[in-house]
Formats: sequence, structure tokens, C-alpha cells
Amino acid sequence: MSPSVYILGVGSTPVRKQPERGFTDLVAEAFTAAVEDARLDDVDRIEGTWFSNTLMDFWGQRAVRGQAVLTPLMREGVFPNGNTIINVEDGCASGSVAFNGAWSAIRQGADLALALGVEKMHDSTRSGSEFLQWMDGTGNMLDPDLFWGPFRSIAAENGLDLKQDPNRSLGMDAYSVFALTHMNTYGTTIEQIAYAAAKNHTNAVGNPRAQYRFPMTIEEVLADRVVAEPLTRAMCAPRGDAGSAVLVCSQSYLDAQPREVRERAVLVRGHSLRGGLVDTDGSTTWEKRRAPVRAADDAYAMAEVAPTDLDLVELHDAASFAEIALVEDLGLCARGEGGPFTASGATRPDGQIPVNPS
Repeated sequence: MSPSVYILGVGSTPVRKQPERGFTDLVAEAFTAAVEDARLDDVDRIEGTWFSNTLMDFWGQRAVRGQAVLTPLMREGVFPNGNTIINVEDGCASGSVAFNGAWSAIRQGADLALALGVEKMHDSTRSGSEFLQWMDGTGNMLDPDLFWGPFRSIAAENGLDLKQDPNRSLGMDAYSVFALTHMNTYGTTIEQIAYAAAKNHTNAVGNPRAQYRFPMTIEEVLADRVVAEPLTRAMCAPRGDAGSAVLVCSQSYLDAQPREVRERAVLVRGHSLRGGLVDTDGSTTWEKRRAPVRAADDAYAMAEVAPTDLDLVELHDAASFAEIALVEDLGLCARGEGGPFTASGATRPDGQIPVNPS
């Protein structure tokens, strides 16, 4: 059997538009919160840090990102001096990949490891359109057409045109293509996608770390301005600044901790990191080759559970359509039933399987 891995402590800043705060400031808050949550009195026990960030090059920092951010904290004695720092970047999955690194280190014999994530997405001196282009890769990819070509092919099959526009996000355009493809294939409705958005906006009301904390109805979501047909603004993730941290530990480390620490630790039953493809011939692989499908299958097998055993799901929803597709990918409902399943109320906090209650 592989060594057990436990989550010892977590920390997170609120997600806000915080142009006045720097990367180190955000990381310090998240790291300190995780250390306090873990009741850790000696940060030098941390054997390695996986530092995740995607967009720091927008601010001019292209290399040794984690070292640059954490060195001031080392000098102040907040962060362990001489700690091994591994930089991680994998787009929207960067935080998950950092966690995978820390988790893997424990499974390979380490006792205490840290995963950090930080992002800044607001600059008072530059326009939002400049930032969107940078996020989409049009401003910094060697060959953006090579990456976006398959998405444009899928769009063409659905009578759409994905093209660069300084006031648009190609990321949201891609989600619009996926949404329209799913609607055309399975009969998913815009009201069902709006239901997911309204549910999650309303869920956020009680979360002090959420960026927007106001309820929304389906009608209000649909009435918001269109960002990328059929997605309205209320269906699309906002840009925010935030940091988060997770400390993971081994069984032997946990056994040496006080009882109140041991009782709060969370066993990681399963964790998987997998990749997927959008075929270059223009056909989307919603089915078995999607990365979430492959990762979920691995994690379920590792944990020896089935989708019906789950009590709670938190999933990525850069656009609210993502939740419709991902509840299918995770096996919470049959393929093509994500829309009706969500609109039935099954994913509400008081439903069959709460999804994104935060």
C-alpha cells in the first residue's frame, strides 16, 4: 500500500480586486493562515514547496517565480529559509498540479510539504483588454494558432467564428463553443446553464472569501449582457486577486502531533492528475478522453468509491456551462443529462449531491 497523505492545514485570502496588494503579501496571508490552521510551530519542518502561478509574466516576472515571491518572507522569518521551491504552471489547473507535487512528495517519503497558489489579475495602469489577450496567449505564445486552431475548427462546425478581439476573451469564446455543441447534441438549454450560475451566485452569499456575494435568479442571469453567445456575464468567472495554501503530511508526522491536530487532519483517499485532448481534426472529445473523466476514474479507483458515495463536490467553473459538463464527467449523472440534472435541484446545497456550495 502507498503511504497515507493527510491535509494538515489550509489557508486562503479572500478573492477580490486588489491591485494594491503584491504577490508576496497575498502569499504571506495564505501561508500564515495555513500554518495557524495546522498548529505548526516550526515552519522549518516543511521539506518542500510547490509554488503555482500562471500569470506572473504579465507583471514582468518570467522565471524563478516562487523564489522571487518567497525570498522576502524568508528574510522576515515567516517562511522557512532554504526551503526547496518548485515552480508549477498549468493554466487553470495550476493549484491542483501544485497539490499533486506536495502529495506525491509525502507518498515518496517526505513528512511535511506545502502547496501554494497565487494570482493577480488587476493592474490599475493597464487595460483589461491587454490582460485578456495575455491570458489567451495571443500576446505571448509562439504560435497561438496552433493552440486555438482546434477550437476554431469546432466553432466552424457550429457556424461560429472564433477570432481575436481586444475586448473579448478567447477562453470564454471556447466555453461558448463547448456550450453550443452540448446544446446541439443533447438538447441542453440556456435556462439550465443559467440555473447553475444562479445557484452558485446565491451559494456565495454566505462565503466571506467569495468575490461577489449577492444572490441571483435565473431571470437575472439571462438578462445580463452577453459575453460570448450564449454565455452572459453572470455565467462567466470574474478576474480576481488571491492566494491559497495547503499543508500535507505523512502518517508518522501526524502521529506525533497533539490530539486536537490529529482529529482535524483529513485523509486524502484519492488524487489523480491526467491530461486530455481536443482532436486536431475539429471534433471535440467530450466523452471518454476528457481529462476530468480520466482523472475522476483514477481517483475513484484509488479511493475505492463510486460517484454515488460522494457527499460534496467542488469543481472548476470558469463558465457555468463547465459545471453542466463536469457533473457528467464525474459520473454524477449520465452523459447528456447534466442540464436536466442540475436544473432539477440535485446539485443545490440541500440536494442529492451539493456541487460548488461555496
